[in-house]
Amino acid sequence: MTTTTRILKCDPASISFNDDDEPIYSDPETEAAIQAAVRHITAGDVVAFPTETVYGLGALALDASAAAKIFTTKGRPSDNPLIVHVSSPAMLRTLLPASYTPPPAYAALMRAFWPGPLTLLFPADPARVPRLVTAGHPTVAVRMPAHPAARALIAAVRSPLAAPSANASGKPSPTRAAHVARDLGASGRLPLLLDGGPCAVGLESTVVDGLGDDGALRVLRPGGATVEGLRAALAGLGAAAPRVLVHRRDFELAPGEQDAPMTPGMKYRHYAPAVPVTLLYTASESAGAPARRVSVDEFFRDVASSEKDVVIGLMAQEGSPLLERARADGARWLTFTLGEKTEPARAAQRLFEGLLSLEEQGVGRIFVEEVSEEQRAWRS
Repeated sequence: MTTTTRILKCDPASISFNDDDEPIYSDPETEAAIQAAVRHITAGDVVAFPTETVYGLGALALDASAAAKIFTTKGRPSDNPLIVHVSSPAMLRTLLPASYTPPPAYAALMRAFWPGPLTLLFPADPARVPRLVTAGHPTVAVRMPAHPAARALIAAVRSPLAAPSANASGKPSPTRAAHVARDLGASGRLPLLLDGGPCAVGLESTVVDGLGDDGALRVLRPGGATVEGLRAALAGLGAAAPRVLVHRRDFELAPGEQDAPMTPGMKYRHYAPAVPVTLLYTASESAGAPARRVSVDEFFRDVASSEKDVVIGLMAQEGSPLLERARADGARWLTFTLGEKTEPARAAQRLFEGLLSLEEQGVGRIFVEEVSEEQRAWRS
């Protein structure tokens, strides 16, 4: 059965919270939109809603039938676990075994980044959390979103929500309601979309596993909370602060972990538009396959000869010689700025939006110029 997607505006600035983490509304339209979403979710439907990272596709995390609709709506493989979203520490405790106490490192990270773009792996209570949500793992990935509309929705439902990004599986994650409407909204399987404006962070949450026997914190998926920020949050633990290790840089997954990942974004093709994307290394050595060094002039000549009759997209920061040349070359190139070089976090925020925008404009290939790894840690 085909569903027409209702799009309801909600003003995040009109939502505040009391000491019990209950939402308070100053705008009746926003409150009505949240309540409409609550009705859909409690009826077992899926709803798309904004978070500070990307738009999410939410359903009741503790209801296997409701959570299953996330997989069918997205076309998501069933062995790809879901991240569960909570609105308060009390709600987090409903997902965990009664005997479990988070370690000091987790407590420090939650103080620094919750609510915010950090997902932590916890032991799951198997009597409460469906196997579908965890993909059969004994752990559950949990975060507390910072976007007021997301927190208000979860608090009003009074139950955790499973919520991956609100896009067809494998596509770039949506950072605006219009992205969701063009993708899942066109599928006929999304009944309601809350439009809370653009996402402030603009890329996925960082996923951290601190449950290993060695006590180290393993960054399984980089995202909105930087490694530097994680280390700064742990500094107060002194000598007891655990090591922070990054996947593919400091460690590799065991064969069993590769086949059955504990968190999203580690096994399947993801965050990719339908057109080819090439990363251009202009300040560092390429990782993986050997790269050919060329001048700016050679690069544009090569593209002109190899990509005939194709409009090319370029994403780069302001001041880039590539960006300036592409703008000067006219209609053959469509450009999308990633912001100033002094604001690398802005580049991360605009990455998914740029991929989606250029694809929508009909480019046949996208080139992305590298951005320095140094960036300011996200703080709530």
